[in-house]
Amino acid sequence: MEISTIHLVSILCTILASISLAIYSARGIKSADGFSLAGRAASAPLVAGGIAGVIIGGGATVGTAQLAFQVGLSAWAYALGAGLAFLVMGLFYARPLRTTGLETVPQFFNLHYGKWAGVMVSVAAMLSMLISQVPGTIAAIQIIMQVLGITPEVATVLFTILVIATVFFSGQKGNSVSGIVKMCILWGALLLGGIMATSSLNSIPSANFNAVFPDHPWFNLFGRGVGEVLGNIFSMIVGILCAQAYIQALFSATDARTAAHGAFAASAVIIPIGLPIVAIGMFMHANHPTIKPILALPTYFLTYFPDWLGGIAIAGILLAIIGSTAGMALGIGTLLSRDFVANVFNVTSNDKLILANRITIFATMTLGSLVSYINLNATILEWNFMSMILRGAGVFVPLTLAIFMPGWLSPKWAVASIVIATLVPIISKLVLKLSINPLYLALGVSAAIIAIGIMVSGKEYRDNFKIVKNLQKSTDDVV
Repeated sequence: MEISTIHLVSILCTILASISLAIYSARGIKSADGFSLAGRAASAPLVAGGIAGVIIGGGATVGTAQLAFQVGLSAWAYALGAGLAFLVMGLFYARPLRTTGLETVPQFFNLHYGKWAGVMVSVAAMLSMLISQVPGTIAAIQIIMQVLGITPEVATVLFTILVIATVFFSGQKGNSVSGIVKMCILWGALLLGGIMATSSLNSIPSANFNAVFPDHPWFNLFGRGVGEVLGNIFSMIVGILCAQAYIQALFSATDARTAAHGAFAASAVIIPIGLPIVAIGMFMHANHPTIKPILALPTYFLTYFPDWLGGIAIAGILLAIIGSTAGMALGIGTLLSRDFVANVFNVTSNDKLILANRITIFATMTLGSLVSYINLNATILEWNFMSMILRGAGVFVPLTLAIFMPGWLSPKWAVASIVIATLVPIISKLVLKLSINPLYLALGVSAAIIAIGIMVSGKEYRDNFKIVKNLQKSTDDVV
């Protein structure tokens, strides 16, 4: 990639403007709720921006182009799975979750299944979000190295500073605002780039085109295998529905209806965004087959766009990764500050909770950047899919049960399901190295344990649960 002075100035100005806007938008934050939930006053666009700010990161942009460079249309599975997940979230999950008035997913589990269920969900959520930071950070380090011509070590430190600057002071509202900004930049750049790439691909003579891109796997959504692609889409849906980072955006909405509309808007934006990226990845495979696949998208912008526009587009990619990584770090910070510092140490001071959140963001980014630096040459979408599997393995079934059939499962069986099902993908993938998608195994184990727990708990437990809840409601009404 050839980098001009105009490229550098354009990249720098765009990133600084976005980060400044994020910090300015969150000026005057005084409370922990204001920091982590934007004061529960987010509109539907801000909810959608908060969601997009996390999901449209390194995997959705650089990772999709990387995979499209290698196999074609099946790289769309990431965006397709994410968009379908937010559609399901808006239809079935957003309203009941936002109505609770809670702040974290573990709090929801604590409400329905007791303290230890919340603790186990916190551990699983933080592990999965830490893994989610890795693919985007890898992509950002690679881009910064190429653009600035610096070492991996310096690029890693620089990216860490940019992420911390985005969310350390501004919290959820700042990340939502930057999410809207980056979506506008990315949509414009990707739409233009996709049209240009598709036009260029169409101009290739048929004989040459068919030689470079045979129908299988290049134009087959299931080119990597039906089981693998469907498994990846399903893991995206399950993982997103259980994710603190996305549910936190729902909790920030002004009301349940706004939360649902925000999820629908995010779905409408995310599903089509993968297609122009696929076209660009395939164009780069045809015209620059020797480049690193992970650099397909940034190389296209820097090579085929005017310098000023190419710089803005590269800044859009970096902002996407920065926002996504910042959202994960904020999610971990909120979990630790609310579910550990507040509960274990009985801390209620807003200043101390915000400080705990910020310290956690700093520590999380440092650790995530170190892991990313060690794995710089990894295929980044594989990390994304694995994080989604870990996120939903032990959480999805009991979460869904608590939303639609509260009181059916006793706490001890819920905890057993969460712990065992979370361990299943780790053991099956890393220890036993089974070929079957580990999410299927995990959800099967989770459902089996829960079915046994429901039968053992029996009708007597469900009746007692209803009595207790009715008493609590009566007490709340009196108060």
